[in-house]
Amino acid sequence: MLYAWCRAADDLADGQEMGHGMTAVADPQAQLQIIRNRTEAALAGQPSGDPAFDALGVVVGETGMPHRYPRDLIDGFALDAEGFAPATEQDLYRYCYHVAGVVGCMMAIVMGVRPDDSATLDRACDLGIAFQLANIARDVTEDHAAGRCYIPLDWLEEMGIPRAEMGKPRYRAHLAILAGRLSDRASAYEASARYGAKALPYRSAWAVLAAAGIYGAIAREVKRRGTRAWDRRVVTSGTGKAMFVISGAAQAAMRSHFRDHGRAQLWNRVT
Repeated sequence: MLYAWCRAADDLADGQEMGHGMTAVADPQAQLQIIRNRTEAALAGQPSGDPAFDALGVVVGETGMPHRYPRDLIDGFALDAEGFAPATEQDLYRYCYHVAGVVGCMMAIVMGVRPDDSATLDRACDLGIAFQLANIARDVTEDHAAGRCYIPLDWLEEMGIPRAEMGKPRYRAHLAILAGRLSDRASAYEASARYGAKALPYRSAWAVLAAAGIYGAIAREVKRRGTRAWDRRVVTSGTGKAMFVISGAAQAAMRSHFRDHGRAQLWNRVT
């Protein structure tokens, strides 16, 4: 039910249908207002006119999910509608929170984490950020072709890459270095998130750890390929996914023994 709302809102924001066929939205601010209006109706326990948004109202009512989380995700849609591009690494993490980290927080609450358990929600947020960093590293050239850039401007300047020309072959080697940096950052957030799985029931921990492995593999493969990272889209094969599902089950059974590597160096979500 939570996914139904996320999917419906994302489709409205991006002019898609079930995540496919993205088209230019003629009036993105008008679409955002529709999303906000329907969401606010659902949060107030009122009919929104859309079953997917009504589903959010049920989820919030049953879990006690703070209203700020759905609103924070909508703020992520707003960033994209405004053509957001990060100037600094901190800007990048703020964006990752709004489009993915907050989904981790909402999912954790659905899985039974108390809304006031900030320590566990921080770890859930870290997993969403890890996923988004992996996506950004994988989709650098695809995003550039669509007029989007999520690599911080100060990183590009450090490498001497003009943002408008980052897709050109002569910058590929330096771009690969930055993709590797994104991969390393994703790994740090993934490691933090894994520790948070200790607070989840077994089946939820299993699902989370399997997903962490699948997305972590994408980030690591982007780094491994180097300048060839964007010759073809990096994906985790069906066999690879099955192996992560199997290993996730074993890891979930051993989660009480997970070591905390700390998150003192990681970005902190606004609470």
